[in-house]
Amino acid sequence: MTFTLARRTQRMNSSAIREILKVTERPGVLSMAGGLPAPESFPIEALRWACDQVLSTQGAAALQYATTEGLPPLREWIARRLSQGAWQVEASQVLITTGSQQGLDLVGKVMLDEGSPVLVEQPTYLGALQAFAPYEPVFKTWASDAMGPLPQALSKAEPARLAYLVPSFQNPSGHGIADARRREIALQAQQSNTPVVEDNPYGELWFDTPPPPPLAAHAPEQVIYLGSFSKVLAPGLRVGFIVTPSGQHPSALALRAKLLQAKQAADLHTPALNQRIIMQLLDSGFDLDGHLDTVRARYRDQRDAMASALAQHLPRGCTWQLPQGGMFFWVMCPDRIDTLQRLPLALDAGVAYVPGASFYAGSAPGRSNTLRLSFVTLSPAQIDEAVARLACCLH
Repeated sequence: MTFTLARRTQRMNSSAIREILKVTERPGVLSMAGGLPAPESFPIEALRWACDQVLSTQGAAALQYATTEGLPPLREWIARRLSQGAWQVEASQVLITTGSQQGLDLVGKVMLDEGSPVLVEQPTYLGALQAFAPYEPVFKTWASDAMGPLPQALSKAEPARLAYLVPSFQNPSGHGIADARRREIALQAQQSNTPVVEDNPYGELWFDTPPPPPLAAHAPEQVIYLGSFSKVLAPGLRVGFIVTPSGQHPSALALRAKLLQAKQAADLHTPALNQRIIMQLLDSGFDLDGHLDTVRARYRDQRDAMASALAQHLPRGCTWQLPQGGMFFWVMCPDRIDTLQRLPLALDAGVAYVPGASFYAGSAPGRSNTLRLSFVTLSPAQIDEAVARLACCLH
């Protein structure tokens, strides 16, 4: 039997991160590769209690098929949590997804055609490139400076079907966009009529001060906002959400309807049991903000440990910025160092990272002298040892 694959499958590629993670399962490997939350941060006992409560009091409903939009009380809770200032979110705008990764896929499915220009930062989130690529867009570099993406790149002269960015503690760079630049991007998006996909999985993981309001607060009718419970509770629940643009403009209503139809076709609905467990937890008096304070303190200590280890061990010429939140350091090595070529040597030495070239899109080659390091799954002592091993491979 010969199976003929769709042309779009030629644009599907395995995640470099997922492939590396398979290797890091070997005993003795200290992994700074995966963007995995610290398992010690999961509120396991609270989730166990919530699961027991749901199965005891809502068992039949939790195990039955559910509506595609998602559990109404959970959508209402998300809308309340996000509403601030000019951005007043209605529950009708919220679509529950199976992780925010599904949100990216749904946006690509309903908005992109072959050849559609998509503006992305360089570097940008690898999972977004994977989600959009099968729909055959043309990735365009979103020109930037030290403050982030340039607003003037959103142009009527060279329109983009959509622009994608992670404004708070970006994966992979850890960079955050200041409030003034966010306002400028939002204004230019409105003037150029460019839809913006704002991906915000890390916004709650700030260390000293919270990030500025999201772009959606400045251009609520222009921005498609993605969020997730993966980094604030547990990724295994696979519960994320899309907030569609506000207003009653026909195009916004059509987008909302098509995202819903695409979700129905994909999986009918996100697991009702998982949604109800989260809602039971949030309704029970669980101190989510206190939980996040604990996670932030833990990650801040690990961030500081990695900053100290990088300064102590890495070769001269390596540079990085101290992230103010999130889970990642982005390291630029001297030009002579190809981090993809050095990876097998690092794995043999018992340490793993992600080569930076994977995070670049478009025709221009990625920066081969870059790498991404995650600091949240290792103890401070393990971080120091891991960076010391890495340094030996880079020298």
